[in-house]
Amino acid sequence: MISKFLPGSGWLKQVGLLLLLLSSAAMAVEDVVKFSDESLRPRYQQLLEELRCPKCQNQNLADSNSAISQDLRAEVQRLLGEGLTDAEIKEYLKNRYSEFILYRPELNRATWFLWAAPVVLVLLGGLIVLRLSRRKKPSASQESDIPVRSTDQQQRLDELLNSHKRGSE
Repeated sequence: MISKFLPGSGWLKQVGLLLLLLSSAAMAVEDVVKFSDESLRPRYQQLLEELRCPKCQNQNLADSNSAISQDLRAEVQRLLGEGLTDAEIKEYLKNRYSEFILYRPELNRATWFLWAAPVVLVLLGGLIVLRLSRRKKPSASQESDIPVRSTDQQQRLDELLNSHKRGSE
C-alpha cells in the first residue's frame, strides 16, 4: 500500500520501501550500556532517573534524547566504572551543573523555602478554613436588634409611596 506512493518503477519502489523500513528500525535502537560488573546497572538506572537533564525542562537523563544527556549518561557510566559512590557522583555533577541537576534538591539555606512552602501553605489554608467555620453567625436575638419603624413612620412611608404611584399614573 505504501509502495503506490513511492515514485519510480517496481524495483525502485521495493528499494525505497526497504530503506524506509530500515531507517525506522535504526531509530528504534536503544543505547546498550556495558559494564564490567553487572551489579552497577541498577545503580546506573537509578542515577539516570534521579538526575535532571540540564537542557530539558523537566526530563531526567533516562528520558532525554538531547546531546548533553547522552554525554552525561556516558559520564555517569564512567564514574560508576571508577568506583565512585552515588553520593560522590551526584556531588560531582552538582558542582559542575549546579543544584538544578538534582530532581530532589538537598535541604540547605538556598532551598529551605522550596521544602517549607507546601507545609506553610497547607497550614495557612487550614487556619483560614478553621477561622471561617468558627465565625459567629447572627443569632435570632441579634436579628431582632434591627431597628423597626414606628407606626407613624410606616404610615408616612405608605403615604409617600401612594402619592408617588398616583403621580406617576
